Amino acid sequence: MASYQKFVQIGLALDPIHVGTGGARIGRVDLTIVRDPATRVPKIPGSSLAGVYRTYVAMHYEEQRQQQMQFQGRQKPFYPDCAGLGLDDNRGHCRQPDCPVCTVFGFARGAGQEGGFAGLAAFTDAHVLLFPVPTRQGPMWVTSPMVLEMIGLTVNGVSDNAVYVENPGNPLNLGWLLLKTRKCNQMDAIKQHLNSLSIPDYIQNRLALVPDRLFAHIVNSNLEVRTSVSINPATGAAEEGALFSYEALPRGTVLMWEIIAKNPAHFRIGSQPITAVSNSTDVHNVTKQAHPYLEHLGIGGMGTRGMGRVKVVYQNALPATGPVSCQGGGASEQGAEQTETQ
Repeated sequence: MASYQKFVQIGLALDPIHVGTGGARIGRVDLTIVRDPATRVPKIPGSSLAGVYRTYVAMHYEEQRQQQMQFQGRQKPFYPDCAGLGLDDNRGHCRQPDCPVCTVFGFARGAGQEGGFAGLAAFTDAHVLLFPVPTRQGPMWVTSPMVLEMIGLTVNGVSDNAVYVENPGNPLNLGWLLLKTRKCNQMDAIKQHLNSLSIPDYIQNRLALVPDRLFAHIVNSNLEVRTSVSINPATGAAEEGALFSYEALPRGTVLMWEIIAKNPAHFRIGSQPITAVSNSTDVHNVTKQAHPYLEHLGIGGMGTRGMGRVKVVYQNALPATGPVSCQGGGASEQGAEQTETQ
């Protein structure tokens, strides 16, 4: 009996997504988004995902309880009681082994008190899998070999300062970068794997691979940047000195994260066995109840400014695949020039 099982989630940003760093920094924008410290590519922390998932799952089960579709004998509400920190005496977690929220996401008993439970679901950070970039040929979704490794796809031969595409031609601009184009002979194999992950066709047909060393530069140069201002409710005009800017992952970004579901048979709450879920698949099924809410209520900040919605297009174990190579295609005759800026 396996102790855990990994489930891959693939999400498509329906709106720009802003998960901030918690404060302003000196730079091109006032409010920056979270980045991986090693690659400098923006990401959504697993802690942000876990908190949003917990809230939305609690909402789902509370709706079921109020409609008397489930949990008819339960008096304590799932939301907001089992959704929050659980430290309030009147609104604390129920901490019961038959509660899908407390068992899957864990619970606390209060500061300095023992007997908490870590929960059966663990969330990784959500990383950028495919990033939309404007070009002279329309939007292209950019990725790199290191990124594709996250979904079990090993791609070799992407080494030159070039864009590897299905049909090379003239040099292609990725934002401010102008790069020669090279043919990726194994693009069909890459698209087939992405298709197994339910990536939309319009994204598969506009793929562009770049070397790992260029990926972070391309992403950070093409983030959405917005400017907002606070409004004085008395005058209806902008507040003096209240102008601020913030960045976000653009609409159309494809994100990938994992949910690691532990086997509930290996855990106890106190001395009682867990009854809300019986196996790792059940744990994942509980977390999936949050996905319709993610699509409509979103994640991150600036939700009242049209940000945050994510549609989960794939939610299962990772399909198997073998290595592919983009080698074998030379530079196009028109695109043989060295990399230059526009």
